[in-house]
Amino acid sequence: MSVMVTVEFNLKPEAAEGFLDAMKASLPDTRGFKGCQDVKSYYESETHSLFLVELWDSADDQQAYLKWRAEGGMMEAIGGAITGPPVFRTFEIREDI
Repeated sequence: MSVMVTVEFNLKPEAAEGFLDAMKASLPDTRGFKGCQDVKSYYESETHSLFLVELWDSADDQQAYLKWRAEGGMMEAIGGAITGPPVFRTFEIREDI
């Protein structure tokens, strides 16, 4: 079943531009990962918040992606740029409602 996953990163002001550049470089790999249908990015400059809306074939595909990113050291790489852990929410897509 398809899911929409949202991810919010709250960035340190001094690290925001570097983080956004890193995301520009890494999101093509996300979009090409098995099961990823799309990723849209939204940035609020006043709060230095990056919000991602991801569409996945399944929650399992998105979890496999997160595992791949974690094994590649992504969380350690971004840890200095964020004010706290990213906030993930997973929504079941309901075409019947």
